Amino acid sequence: MKGLQVLVTGATGLVGEAVVFRLLLDKRYTPVAAVRATTRLSGLCRIVPFDLELPTGMPELRGIDVIVHCAARVHVMNEKGADGLAAFRKINVEGTVRLARCAAGCGVKRFIFISSIKVNGEGTPRNKTFKATDLPAPVDAYGISKREAEDALRQVCEETGMDLVVIRPPLVYGPGVKANFLSMVRWLDRGIPLPLGAIDNRRSLVAIGNLTDLVLTCIDHPAAAGEIFLVSDGEDLSTTQLLRRTALALDKSARLVAVPAGLLQAAASMVGKSGIAERLCGNLQVDIQRTCELLGWRPPINTEKALRQTVEHYRDETR
Repeated sequence: MKGLQVLVTGATGLVGEAVVFRLLLDKRYTPVAAVRATTRLSGLCRIVPFDLELPTGMPELRGIDVIVHCAARVHVMNEKGADGLAAFRKINVEGTVRLARCAAGCGVKRFIFISSIKVNGEGTPRNKTFKATDLPAPVDAYGISKREAEDALRQVCEETGMDLVVIRPPLVYGPGVKANFLSMVRWLDRGIPLPLGAIDNRRSLVAIGNLTDLVLTCIDHPAAAGEIFLVSDGEDLSTTQLLRRTALALDKSARLVAVPAGLLQAAASMVGKSGIAERLCGNLQVDIQRTCELLGWRPPINTEKALRQTVEHYRDETR
């Protein structure tokens, strides 16, 4: 017997694909992958074409009970100006609203929106945390577009009666991770010395397994409707701790040079890289207590296990 029909957008990306694989393992749900490119999910579940950028690119939604909306124009380092914001709005706001209105018109019951902690802001003071109830304070174009999408989705759902659930993850890592996290793993694997041995900050991360577990919890949990959820692994790490633990998962010794954080930030500012330095040296902590209490949820995977899974996938891919 088929369970709830759950359509996942962005199903070729890290989060979307992981959500589909989790749904395939849970007989309560029947996943449908909405993609605009070829996918290794072919043959495992129903695939429907979808392009968030095009007005004519909406997926077939008849019979769909829940949408998990992972597709987005992702954060681009150093993108500035009105043109950048307009590009983010076209996809992350206009495209998302178009999808939500189509969903409501087709009888979709719940819309789960994968937003971003950037809606809260770029960082937190020491020993302070972001909370779901904080006033939004996005800084860059990506964060602004995600905040505007959240606001627009609330309006659509208020007008139509469709449930809205918003999840704001911080940095997501796990098997298949790309971008800066993958670069970090490569540097550690190659034994490259890094000037990050004295960074005493705290940053929240979320393993892909923990994020997908929360998504599945939100699919039909009655307390999830109308809520914003922050998510993390439940353990905040300094940059130095993250590097050392990742090296340990690689069975390597991290070659870290103890350069003071202030000196790194000053040097980065001189070459126009202050944003990178802030991510490496600054704090960004999220409070998941409300998420845990409302849903009766706890992150099922600890950081060590998640890093081992990440490294094992990296090893498989580089053999």
